[in-house]
Amino acid sequence: MSSSNWSIKAEHISKAYQLGEIGTGTLSRDIERWWAKIRGKQDPFLRIGETNDRTKKGSSDIVWSLHDLSFEIEEGDAVGVIGRNGAGKSTLLKILSKITAPTSGRAIVRGRVASLLEVGTGFHPELTGRENIFLNGAILGMRKHEIAKNFDAIVDFAGVERYIDTPVKRYSSGMYVRLAFAVAAHLESEVLVVDEVLAVGDAEFQRKCLGKMGEVTKGEGRTVLFVSHNMASIKTLCNKGILLQNGANIFSGSAIDTVIAYQKTGNLNDYYKHDGEIQKALGNNNIRIREFYIKPLTGDFLSLSSGLEYVLIFYSALSDINLDVTFELSTIDDVIVFHNGVLISTAYDSERGYYQVRGEIAPLLLNSGTYKFKIIFGQDQRTPLFVIDQIVQFEIMNEVKGSNPWQAPGITYMPCKYSFKKLIDDKTH
Repeated sequence: MSSSNWSIKAEHISKAYQLGEIGTGTLSRDIERWWAKIRGKQDPFLRIGETNDRTKKGSSDIVWSLHDLSFEIEEGDAVGVIGRNGAGKSTLLKILSKITAPTSGRAIVRGRVASLLEVGTGFHPELTGRENIFLNGAILGMRKHEIAKNFDAIVDFAGVERYIDTPVKRYSSGMYVRLAFAVAAHLESEVLVVDEVLAVGDAEFQRKCLGKMGEVTKGEGRTVLFVSHNMASIKTLCNKGILLQNGANIFSGSAIDTVIAYQKTGNLNDYYKHDGEIQKALGNNNIRIREFYIKPLTGDFLSLSSGLEYVLIFYSALSDINLDVTFELSTIDDVIVFHNGVLISTAYDSERGYYQVRGEIAPLLLNSGTYKFKIIFGQDQRTPLFVIDQIVQFEIMNEVKGSNPWQAPGITYMPCKYSFKKLIDDKTH
């Protein structure tokens, strides 16, 4: 049943894009498409459109970035939009921000929308920072005195006071995103739309932005749509979530439930093995992975006290190069635990064939929770040869709680040594 206090409503939104060159390829088909548009009919060639799955080769040059998407977002909700690359997240935000129009369906937004979809959205490079603040406010429909009221707070947050009267074309990308986010977050819009552009800033500014996002979502009662691949940020800042896959909404619910649903779409096994011809194994013409597995150093299952070892067996078709392998371990929320590599061979002893790499993580180091491995094969630790973003996903249990993987805060378990004594009086140290 539709709620009366909705802020954003999407009704059967679909968005089709044509791959390659514009046009159908023949004059007669272009005329057929034009005639359908004149009569108010649907483009006849959209019927052959395919799902936007970037991992598979298709037979059509028309893909559906979004397909029959419907939802409602209530006023004051902070909604995280998540999904893998190519799922349609940015396209959805562009439609809601009226940057592009849907192919079919409609999106209705109540109130003014402030969008931060890419670095410097809505900025004019020849204008100064000061002028761009007022320009952005005017675009949002605000009066000059409304913008002036927030001007000092915007400049202070962005930390660009010294350059505020300099044309923004001379700003670094970090300064650009600082000012762009400050404008979007401080001007008085009813809806704030933020794509994952905060990664451009430095770590200190990212923390500052997340703090401001928390104020906007929890303290100011504005409606926020937030796209991010950082699941920890989604769970912290959002109360609801939408999960997109190949342009379709496959799950909606609380932020935590949506993150769990997203994580379940990944690779849930802790073992990869290819038994057939090596040419058909995971990889490319340079590298093929035969096997990758994880097992406890002690005991029968991965736990806080078991430690773990990870073993990689791969085939290299290269010779006479400096070959290296880098392992990146992350939490399920995409927080990187470590990123380190090992030199496999040098140009003097490198040759084609199978190699094995074995690594260890000591007991009582990783906290309980779910983790995943990324593997990067490279040359001279500069040139990637093959990258697999998530080859396995595994879970470390807390044996104190038995089969229940109770998750204490933090990435590391890190047992610490403590000493204590009872003080006789407040002068005893």
